[in-house]
Amino acid sequence: MQVQPIADLDDEVNEIRLRTAKIVTEEVIPAEPALYAGGDEAKEARAHISAKVKEEGLWAPHLPEEYGGMGIGFLKHAYMNEILAWSPFSARLFGVVAPNAGNQKILVKYGTAEQKKKWLEPLIAGELESCFSMTEPDQPGSNPYAIQTRAVLEGDEWVINGHKWFTSNGKRADFAIVMCRTEQDDGAGGTKDKMTQIIVPMDAPGVKYVRSVPVWGHTHGDHAEILYENVRVPKENQLGRTGSGHQAAQDRLGAGRVFHCMNAIGSMWRAFDLHCKRAISRDVHGGKLETKQFTQGDIADSYMDIQAARLMTIHCANRIEAGVDARADISAIKIFVPAAFSRVVDRAIQAHGAMGVSGDLPLAGMYTGARTLRIADGPDEVHRILIARTVLKAYHAGESWDFGV
Repeated sequence: MQVQPIADLDDEVNEIRLRTAKIVTEEVIPAEPALYAGGDEAKEARAHISAKVKEEGLWAPHLPEEYGGMGIGFLKHAYMNEILAWSPFSARLFGVVAPNAGNQKILVKYGTAEQKKKWLEPLIAGELESCFSMTEPDQPGSNPYAIQTRAVLEGDEWVINGHKWFTSNGKRADFAIVMCRTEQDDGAGGTKDKMTQIIVPMDAPGVKYVRSVPVWGHTHGDHAEILYENVRVPKENQLGRTGSGHQAAQDRLGAGRVFHCMNAIGSMWRAFDLHCKRAISRDVHGGKLETKQFTQGDIADSYMDIQAARLMTIHCANRIEAGVDARADISAIKIFVPAAFSRVVDRAIQAHGAMGVSGDLPLAGMYTGARTLRIADGPDEVHRILIARTVLKAYHAGESWDFGV
């Protein structure tokens, strides 16, 4: 990986990008065969690289310094994610992997002092694992208000009943952050005050792990189906005020969509790099692959896809950093970037032939990941509607749409 300083970025951002790239290039990518294989060699490699990351002060970019993180803020983290995504192993090795990272940020913002001591600090230290339990099999994920898992307050306890799936990291987790409907029987509270996030220990009576949901043919993944049957937890396990669950979810997902897109762009650069190296090295039909016009066209199209996706995402990140309403921009990148990601990886796979779909390269994982992103964090259709409504609202107010920061 060759990363150069960007002229219009401040020195600190460029320095973080360059130091991150050095570790990813010199340590993570060379260790990928061992990391894929697992076993003792992988364990040693993970320990070595994580120690190097901490030594360089690049651990946990999402956390404030008082919790052992970098405390670099949203925009610097976004730029760092682009570099981390060159390898599927980087995030965990740099201490920022879903869903633990998202749960840590929610606990930092909404947790009480007691909750931080009991759940956050051990989670950061690696003594606990967590999961995020929101999606339900019988309710549309595109409508966060459709959630039916209900928590009813009885005395000093929440009693939770519901059915969740795609609960990330559910099998390994020690506790879940569960999105529950907590509106009163009389419907008191506005539409956005129906949901509350509640911490649930996975060994609590009534928590039933059903299975790992098969995803893309993988039968032993990290997405769990879980039943909550009369699960009782103390009232003090709720995060924030009653009814703040939707806002907490949006806090998590809004920035997360930008991070996912920057991750996608980093992966696109890796796929493009593999594509170009294949083109100049592969002999086919009397010449190098690079001499074929179809290959040249694919490389040009991938270059344009990456540049467009990157500029859109950075523009969106800058608007968020500036405190501007960026809802339309977030939705725009959520639609455009995964689609561009799919195209770039598809072209790289085609250039590699059989090797492209093998486990010898990261392209197959990138391809399924890109397709999944069109569903995760809201399907494309919902985001298209949001863009149109947001833009037209400005015109109804007698304004033109401002494309600037």
